[in-house]
Amino acid sequence: MITHHPLDPLDRNAMAKMRLMVESMKGTVTGVSAREPFDDLMERTPPADGVTYEKAEVGGVFGWWCRPNNAPDDAAILYFHGGAYVVGSAQAYRHFVGQIAVRARVSALVPEYSLGPEHPFPAAVVDAQASFAGLVERGFARIALAGDSAGGGLALSLLSLVPAEAGEGTRVLPAGAAVMSPWTDLALSGASMETRAEADPLMTKESLAAAARIYLGEHDPRDPRASPLYADLAGLPPIRIHVGEDEVLLDDSIRYGERLENASGTVQVHTWEGMIHVFPSNIASLRAAKQALDDVGSFLRQQCFATI
Repeated sequence: MITHHPLDPLDRNAMAKMRLMVESMKGTVTGVSAREPFDDLMERTPPADGVTYEKAEVGGVFGWWCRPNNAPDDAAILYFHGGAYVVGSAQAYRHFVGQIAVRARVSALVPEYSLGPEHPFPAAVVDAQASFAGLVERGFARIALAGDSAGGGLALSLLSLVPAEAGEGTRVLPAGAAVMSPWTDLALSGASMETRAEADPLMTKESLAAAARIYLGEHDPRDPRASPLYADLAGLPPIRIHVGEDEVLLDDSIRYGERLENASGTVQVHTWEGMIHVFPSNIASLRAAKQALDDVGSFLRQQCFATI
């Protein structure tokens, strides 16, 4: 289930510089004041060649399309951005998602799902469901889910919700999911919350707890719609996970993978030595980022869109 990637020597200096650059941001993603600096950071991901970007509204939810040249008309990736359910935007993420879309050779939709505190739980889940239903209504027969951090958790939550709601009939179901550093447990019970606290230059248990309170209020953090770690994982399609070994959310990936494997699911968790939260967004400076994105694209293309 777990594939370990040792630190590439050529990434060592780049990671050291990156840690210095982001150390002042550690634990700061706790409210709306972090939205502008977070978006500024994500906007640094370079755009992919051969991808066009356009504003969209699907299922009543606004967002962005990332369309590679010659992408098929009936297939789509539904990508949920990160940001602890309180920051992040589809616009800031469009170039990062475009890097995935071009590798998968499939158009990707990034919905502008609702954030707290303006729109608390379960607003993000409702928007995710509406976005998926909107794609189905538009005739998309092959849909894969993807996301990072909170968006990765949202993608995995939706992955369990759609089959439960489909019932009998021929409704389209997700073909699979590829997620990076997913936040699967808003109860913050993973051991890595403590064991990786010093190694993680970005996130803290305290900052995640603050964001969870903004999003959930008094709601149970173990609700499977908020924390897919506690969902029924039987019968899910193939899942690919990439996570850095130097992040407090490491165990959110490993434990989810273990639970899915115990439910007879198909999952592979890739752990990356020395890497931090959502490291694949740093494709301009990290070899590991390119390798992870290449694997995500290959997984989506081969497992979810095999006929493309």
